[in-house]
Amino acid sequence: MAKNKEVKTNAMRILDKLKIPYEHHTYECDEFISGIQIADKLELPHELVYKTLVTIGNSKNYYVFVIPIEREIDLKKAAREVGEKSLAMIPVKEINAVTGYIRGGCTAIGMKKQYPVRIQQEAQTLSKIIVSGGRIGSQLELSPEDLRRAANAEFSDVCAD
Repeated sequence: MAKNKEVKTNAMRILDKLKIPYEHHTYECDEFISGIQIADKLELPHELVYKTLVTIGNSKNYYVFVIPIEREIDLKKAAREVGEKSLAMIPVKEINAVTGYIRGGCTAIGMKKQYPVRIQQEAQTLSKIIVSGGRIGSQLELSPEDLRRAANAEFSDVCAD
């Protein structure tokens, strides 16, 4: 009898390679749903669940921000944090080409290229954080410091007050 083997995402393979412990949560879903809907579906506390946003700067460089699901990014603050004059969200249709992931399955770990990543600073106060696992239906739970290390990120304040 064949053993049901978990199909690993690129993000999971990177965490395994770095020997970073994580817990994998799965949920049934065929299309994009919001981070809040995912947290509710998995019965996870909203303050632990973070979403990944991809932006483009005036310079045409891309930047990735990991923020709480109930907060909004402040594009002016975020631009200052990465040394840009301004930032804009990338169009949804470009997410896969830029990151290698699809909308709803985008994570800061293991994108096509290493873009500058900023994690909202209050994540540092949490013992764990939950982010997309690299595909729809997959969430990863790990320490904020391990996420920072795996995504080669920095902590900074990029959310609207």
